[in-house]
Amino acid sequence: MVRLSKNDRNDWREGIGKTMRVLFWYCERFDWTCAMKTLEDAPDAGPAENENSVVAFVHIEPDDVEDGSSAETKLVKNSKWLARKWEITQVVLHSFTHLGEEKAEVTRAKALLDRARQRLENAGYSVVQTPYGYFLNLVIKTRGHPLARVYKEF
Repeated sequence: MVRLSKNDRNDWREGIGKTMRVLFWYCERFDWTCAMKTLEDAPDAGPAENENSVVAFVHIEPDDVEDGSSAETKLVKNSKWLARKWEITQVVLHSFTHLGEEKAEVTRAKALLDRARQRLENAGYSVVQTPYGYFLNLVIKTRGHPLARVYKEF
């Protein structure tokens, strides 16, 4: 049996939670209206309606925005993989900072989502981002299928 010293256990615990978390949903319908502005400088945003989309609820942590992080690439690849499984090309990127305790700095997290959007669009996907800096009222309709909800940590 391997025993960890107190320092080893602390080092191990510190490594937990320093990763991007994404809850992917296949949504037959994913609509929103803005409920509350959370960032003072967020641009005005309106409602939107989406059908047959892979929706990525993305929690971005500080290490995810550092040089050399593979989180952005893995977000793009996993979004494409799930869209192919459903034979669709519509992806919605939704900043969702409720899957972990640590959060990346706002402008760097938004920049990562913007880059992921551009990469997906360059690969032929139609991509929508939910308004950044808002709490949203959501309407979600999904299927009872094993690939309708997929959780990943990168």
